[in-house]
Amino acid sequence: MTVTVKQAETEEEIADVFSVRRTVFINEQNVPETIEIDEKENQSLHFIAYKDQRPVGAGRLRLEDKKAKAERVCVLTSLRNTGIGAIIMNEMENKAVECGASVMVLNAQLQALSFYSGLGYEAVSDIFYDAGIEHKTMEKQLIS
Repeated sequence: MTVTVKQAETEEEIADVFSVRRTVFINEQNVPETIEIDEKENQSLHFIAYKDQRPVGAGRLRLEDKKAKAERVCVLTSLRNTGIGAIIMNEMENKAVECGASVMVLNAQLQALSFYSGLGYEAVSDIFYDAGIEHKTMEKQLIS
């Protein structure tokens, strides 16, 4: 399995990001489009995962001072638990460090807590609802 993850820069790559996010969040998880696509898109760096030239995963990264925030991380259902999500997170963490961030923060759906824990993230909040889905905020020190 050849998987490539890169920062989405061309119009086609950005369209691929939104296509994967639409499939996972809007179609599969019933998140309203008005919540899924928000005012933060233009201030975010977008990442896209391709398997055999097909878009299969995505994520977005926002930088706020020394904190980076991973958002909208997703992989198509048929390819979950294959390591693609970890590759996306690794690329976003590397970019965050490159941009001077020392901490990565994310709001994880409860079903993804063990995935993020396995990548070194720790829960730092109680359960809360976002788009009707239970989440916890998690953090990871990127550089000490």
